[in-house]
Amino acid sequence: MITTSAELAGLVDRLPSGGAPYAGIDLEADNLHRYAEQLCLIQISTGEEVVLVDPLEVDDLGPLCDYLSSNSIWMHGADFDMTLLRREFGMLPEMIYDTQIAARLLGILRFSYANLVEQFFDVKLCKASQKENWGQRPLPEKMREYASNDVRYLLPLARGLEDDLRSKGRYEWFEESCEAAMERVLKRDMEREDPWRIRGAGKLDAQALCLLRALWTWRDSEAKEWDRPPFMVVRNQDLITWASALARGEKIVTPRNVKGGRARRLKEAIEEARKVPQSDWPERLRGSGRRWNNNQEKRYEHLASKRDEAAKQLQLESSVVASRAALEQIAWEADPAEHLLNWQRTVLEL
Repeated sequence: MITTSAELAGLVDRLPSGGAPYAGIDLEADNLHRYAEQLCLIQISTGEEVVLVDPLEVDDLGPLCDYLSSNSIWMHGADFDMTLLRREFGMLPEMIYDTQIAARLLGILRFSYANLVEQFFDVKLCKASQKENWGQRPLPEKMREYASNDVRYLLPLARGLEDDLRSKGRYEWFEESCEAAMERVLKRDMEREDPWRIRGAGKLDAQALCLLRALWTWRDSEAKEWDRPPFMVVRNQDLITWASALARGEKIVTPRNVKGGRARRLKEAIEEARKVPQSDWPERLRGSGRRWNNNQEKRYEHLASKRDEAAKQLQLESSVVASRAALEQIAWEADPAEHLLNWQRTVLEL
């Protein structure tokens, strides 16, 4: 376990650089245990050793940031980890090769890291520490072992998947898909506008949306004060249910942890929301308002049929070849280049 800046600098000097082979990296955060998640552990495989870096103890992560900015790495299921890296370092590595993307492009249906390790190496990993609090110190030995295993097999797995991709002529697909995944994260707004518009909010009327906004703000404040994830105060679905019921003039049933001062503040938030004039209620977000005509429906059905046949021939999931959303946009005369990767357009002859 690396806990000092000097130790980290020494590790960075040992990491592979300047091209293949690449290091394997995984991250652990405490997003299930704190309001504002923090990066709690960095696991690194050099190909010869597995090292754990403690970002809560190391004063200067600069050497690792410099290394990542000019080198490629391997990760698995990197979307969340890329968000953490961007937040911590303000950038992403030169390239992130994702073993999950590789597995899906090979038609592997069970593509979790544990499933792949079992499939390739006949090793069954223990996932008991997956939801533990990674911010606790010292880390128990079982958690250190769990964290180490998350990169111990990563590079051998990467080599096996890479060989299979090349043999199937899909390595260029893989590179393009990994680049696109990184681009999506870089384009993603770090702060969402109207974060209270959670799943299900689109079904609510304007009055219910006004109440939902107040309920979400109350929950966020309670979670921040408690230093726990918002879902530990109240689940999203409960907020939707409450907002709908309150808009109908019905009473709501709160969980046992909403009592005392928290219950009083909830009542006050609802009362304040009821005072908001109708002119200040949030607007419902409208969809595109598109009405499908026969030609567009036929075009979509043709594209979907073509996609499904291509997926069958390639032995891939249909969504890997093209998502439903992408095909719908193309059916509406959108440029395929805006919604599909080069390899996808080639496969679909678009």
